[in-house]
Formats: sequence, structure tokens, C-alpha cells
Amino acid sequence: MVRDRLSRYWSDLRSRVQEHRGLSITAAAAGSLALGLVGWVLVDQGGLSHAGVRPSLMELLDQVGRERGRQLEENPSSSVPLPPKSRSWRSPLARQCSDVDTALRSRLNQLDARSSSWRAFVKIDPTNFGERYDQDAFGRRIDATPRVVVLHETVYSLGSALNTFMTPHPRDEDQVSYHTLVGQDGRVLDLVDPLNRAYGAGFSAFLGEWAITNKKLKGSVNNFALHLSLETPPSGANANGTHAGYTTQQYDALALVLSGWIRSFNLPPAAITTHRHVDLGGERGDPRSFDWSKLQVRLAALGDLCVT
Repeated sequence: MVRDRLSRYWSDLRSRVQEHRGLSITAAAAGSLALGLVGWVLVDQGGLSHAGVRPSLMELLDQVGRERGRQLEENPSSSVPLPPKSRSWRSPLARQCSDVDTALRSRLNQLDARSSSWRAFVKIDPTNFGERYDQDAFGRRIDATPRVVVLHETVYSLGSALNTFMTPHPRDEDQVSYHTLVGQDGRVLDLVDPLNRAYGAGFSAFLGEWAITNKKLKGSVNNFALHLSLETPPSGANANGTHAGYTTQQYDALALVLSGWIRSFNLPPAAITTHRHVDLGGERGDPRSFDWSKLQVRLAALGDLCVT
């Protein structure tokens, strides 16, 4: 029995070494592009840092680690855990087919037409994202189709968040990412392909659904969620319940990103929710000071709210 366990251990170790060797080659090949885009993000020190204060990487990791750590099971069971009690979600977004702001529609369409000037893909470290699973940790088939959008905020600057995602995190409890970041100036950084799994939420569920893809972890929405995070304003680099809110440029870019996801994955507007709502630990409050009415008018202008 011991010999068999050791054999499986070394076989798994060799597979991991070979896997990371391939990832290293891929990362090296994309190094020049990633460095150029990082420079683009970090060049404006005043705009992307908060009043000259750049929180350390470990501060952000500590916050994330606490959430992911609560997701870890000390004694994983071979039995299938019961799903969480369903928590109802009443979307602040309402159906709207008339009274659309045509001037806003024109402005958003023009902005979308030149998206290459404000939207870019940045390659992050492969430890911070993964593939979506079509089976859970117990061998049951699960639907990995993206069907919920979780809104977050960075708490610290865009540059600080990006640095975190580009740093290797071999420990499960440290791994973190979003599919997309939206800066205060309206620039958009796509970090994880929507077809892949970002690690945006730990212990979480939406409408009573989660996916357990690792027996050592509690369930989360990550396997079927899309995660988008808004850069927090300088007044929000703390644990207060509110801050100054998000910019016009952020709401414009947010609406265009969400509109693309809505159409690509046939998502109902009610599938757009918050980290605060899906969190089962009861300690997440983001995105703070989010104005749903500003998203409402933009999605209505884009024609995404005229649905049953």
C-alpha cells in the first residue's frame, strides 16, 4: 500500500514538472509583449497609484489568502457535500425597450469602434488561472458554460492588482485573478480568456449553485463565472463601506465589456451580480458604491435590456 502511494506521488510530481516546463516556455515566448503592456499600465504613476501610496504585494495577497484559506477543507470528505441554501437574487437591472438615450448609444458605439486604443490583452502567470472542468471532483458531469458575471473592485490600484496576477502563486490559497480589469481612465485589460476559469471568488455560490473541482476546497462559482473588477478610486484604499465611486469612463467600458459577454454567452441581465452577493463567508462587500442606474442606462442604450 505504501509503495503504491509513493509510486503515485512520484508519477504526479514528474507530471507537474513537465507541465511547468511547458508553461515556462510559453511565458518566455510572450515575455516581450507582456512587459510592454505592463509598462503601458504603470507608466502614469500618478494615475494608477493612490495618492502616491503603493500597497505592497503582500498586503493584497494577505487579503486574498484569507478568503481562499477559508475555502480549504482541513479534512476533505469522499462524500459529496450538500449544495448551499439558495440565496435569492433580485437584479437591480430592469427590462427597458423604450426611453433609450440615443446620444449615449452613439457615443458608446463610437467608443466600441476604436476599442483597440483602450483595450488590450495582458498575459498573467498560468498559476493564477486554469481550464473550466466538465466534471467535478467526484466524477459527476457539470456544466462549465459561463452563466453568471461577478463584479468586483481591486481595492488598490490597477498596477498593484496586475502585479499580483503576474506573480507565480503555487499555493492554491494564494491564486487569484479576474477575467478583466477596468481602470479609472476607462482602459480595459483582459487577463483570462472567458473560456478559461479565473480565480475571482473563493467560498461562493449563485442561486444555490457551486462547483467543487478540488476535494480539498469548498465549492465556488469560478467554474461557471466570469469575473470583472473595477479599479477602486483612491478614497477606497481602505476597509470602509463606501468610497467616491467609479468614473464615467469606467461605466462606459464596463457596459461595452458586459454587452459583449451578454451576446457571446446569451446571458440574461439578471446574471450580472456582485462578489458581495455570491460570497458565502459573509466578509466581501465589493464592489462598494456601485451605481446600478449608470449601468442600466448604458446597457439599455446598447439594446441589451429589451429582453423578457
